[in-house]
Amino acid sequence: MAYIDLVPVDAATGSLRAMYDAAIQRAGRVYNIVRTMSPNPAVLQASMGLYMQTMKGPSGLSRKERELLATVVSRANDCFY
Repeated sequence: MAYIDLVPVDAATGSLRAMYDAAIQRAGRVYNIVRTMSPNPAVLQASMGLYMQTMKGPSGLSRKERELLATVVSRANDCFY
């Protein structure tokens, strides 16, 4: 079984701390999907950039439609988050 040594919120520094703070600002907490990328802040930053463009960037779909699609895809993949 794979194991990733996640960086706890209270131990985060530098750019990782800034990204954790942004996650807390957005969602009130740091979700595990974000913490999973904590050993490599550059990967987390790239992933968050993709997410922000996908969900909040210019699109022919409304924000509500994008959220609905994300929910349906997560359900189809048996993701609970």
